[in-house]
Amino acid sequence: MVNRNSRQRFRELLRKIGSGEHTSRSLSREEAAEAMALMLNGDATPAQMGAFLIAHRIRRPEPQELAGMLDHYNAHGPSLHSQGPHLPICFGMPYDGRTRTAPIFPLTALVLAAAGHPVILHGGRRMPIKYGITPMELFQCLGIDFSGLTLAAVQRCLDQENLALTHQPLHFPAAETLVEIRDELGKRPPVASLELLWSPHKGDHLLVSGFVHPPTESRAWAALVESGEPNVVTVKGLEGSTDIPTSRAGILAHVRDGKVERQIFHPRDYGYFGADLVWQDEKAWSRMAETALEGHGPLHRAVIWNSGSYLWFLNRERSLPDCLAQAAALLAGGQVRQNRDRLRQAVRTMESPTNMHHVHK
Repeated sequence: MVNRNSRQRFRELLRKIGSGEHTSRSLSREEAAEAMALMLNGDATPAQMGAFLIAHRIRRPEPQELAGMLDHYNAHGPSLHSQGPHLPICFGMPYDGRTRTAPIFPLTALVLAAAGHPVILHGGRRMPIKYGITPMELFQCLGIDFSGLTLAAVQRCLDQENLALTHQPLHFPAAETLVEIRDELGKRPPVASLELLWSPHKGDHLLVSGFVHPPTESRAWAALVESGEPNVVTVKGLEGSTDIPTSRAGILAHVRDGKVERQIFHPRDYGYFGADLVWQDEKAWSRMAETALEGHGPLHRAVIWNSGSYLWFLNRERSLPDCLAQAAALLAGGQVRQNRDRLRQAVRTMESPTNMHHVHK
């Protein structure tokens, strides 16, 4: 049952952003957090939520509004912590997945974990508007089945093997409130931008956020600075992901303490130029992933290019060629494959609170 007072309050917030080109006003950071709370707590009606999301998409969320939404996610979403000498890295990419290009990030995550850096990812089930392949499914293709794990078990994975994946349906079910509405809208709402900027990790880290259009990137910089994120990389990745292409120059920016340093570097200059591989299906990707873990195959070059690049951003005192060489050596020496095998075994021994062994598609 929707509370009448809450519904009235949400109507006031909706009126502010949905009054038209000349009379609409932006929300404050506090109001944006309140609007997100009213939606995820079920205090706004479906009609109100749909109107709010589409009005916000048309007008485009402002940085302080995204910061307010992040405040709610940080306060009510799952929390993970890491310890150790190496800086953690958190990846934010579209929850609606991939449909055109072969993902690289699960293998990148394994390389970075083998290098000692804790890696934190998050995602959900197949989601509108693309209903593409999800991180959960890709790790299942690698034999690592995070599905059904408690948050405590995910934390143990991070502690033991430097890799964690939180799953929205289990670890942040309130956010699932918006999935059906997103499907009915047929467009990515502002919460899709929020998912690129949020991380369940608490503490110092490097936050990596994918983007497609330059205005999205500049809004991300401003929102994350306002949210107090001091160390951020934005990347014009494959399908808006954090995967750096091998077919063209990498277009990234490193934002440290609010100062933006643009980085454009071409794989051709380092011997890693090649076509971005096409997504076919899980079976074909599994084969390519396994050969990459063995140090060869069509995906191998892209994994080194991505892993080495992110090792460089994690420690800018090193050179990019040195970081690329480290990534190649970890794959060639079998450390990445061994790390995958240990993680696979660790996950298998952890208790699952559900009988869910596959993500709903």
